[in-house]
Amino acid sequence: MSSVLDICGKRIRVRGQFLRIAALDADGYQFVDEPESILQGLRKSGDRIDLFCFLQKLPESKPKYSYPMEWDNLAAIPLSTFDEWWNKQIGFKARNKAKQAEKKGVAVREVPFDDALVHGIWTIYNECPVRQGKPFRHYGKSVEMVREEESSYLEQSVFIGAFLGDELIGFVKLVSNETRSQAGLMNIVSMIQHRDKAPTNALVAQAVRACANRQIPYLVYSSFNQGKDKQEEQNSLSDFKERNGFQRIDLPRYYVPLTRWGAIAFRLGLHKKFTDHLPQPVAAKVRDLRNSWYNRKLQSAAEAS
Repeated sequence: MSSVLDICGKRIRVRGQFLRIAALDADGYQFVDEPESILQGLRKSGDRIDLFCFLQKLPESKPKYSYPMEWDNLAAIPLSTFDEWWNKQIGFKARNKAKQAEKKGVAVREVPFDDALVHGIWTIYNECPVRQGKPFRHYGKSVEMVREEESSYLEQSVFIGAFLGDELIGFVKLVSNETRSQAGLMNIVSMIQHRDKAPTNALVAQAVRACANRQIPYLVYSSFNQGKDKQEEQNSLSDFKERNGFQRIDLPRYYVPLTRWGAIAFRLGLHKKFTDHLPQPVAAKVRDLRNSWYNRKLQSAAEAS
């Protein structure tokens, strides 16, 4: 159950039924500069909202506000120039992969948001129902649904395509925040059948170039990892981020209670996912079992088709 409110010119999404939590619709890509104004607007909205959560933006990593908080993290590349990143910030493997993409005929460039891009994204989304061991949430969407979703935040977005000839085999939606102090990879997806051509590495390189050209000092790729233990074993995605120069930067995430129930729920940890309460070895086992189940389901579906 979710709803969207317009508060102080910001799209605020409210999720949950048992515990109603509000956050920026583009949390992690847009940020709250004046939280008290947002809080006043939420209190006057007429909706029941128990908690409002927001992430502090880069580069300020020390807590600025006295609200209740927990530590979150972003995977970010501090940028000056493209050459600095290419020569000093990435590993040789990532650099070789980006070169490999060009040698295998992959061309990357910024592209307009038009019908050709939407259809290309739709084709990529519908290539495979499972990615990274989980059901791919974009699989099965219609062209019109893809158009509607990808048209969000257009004024702050740059689209980058990876092409093999005339075919789009990967893309990036790069969204900058209002002050252009950082830009995030809201979407970065490539075709699995062309993985050997390393289009994703080429897309990251072009995203770095796009930020450097626009003097945006940070490129962000979601969280560095989702685990609560900083020493947990890194998965393939976090390995990919590290090889491409992304660093883990810890930032405060604030949880402001707007009701008595919100304050109690936060103290009890009810705002967290169930798996966040599990010991790390147990959570890892749950992830392994989930991935095995999805893989068996995918295999059964493939054999039946």
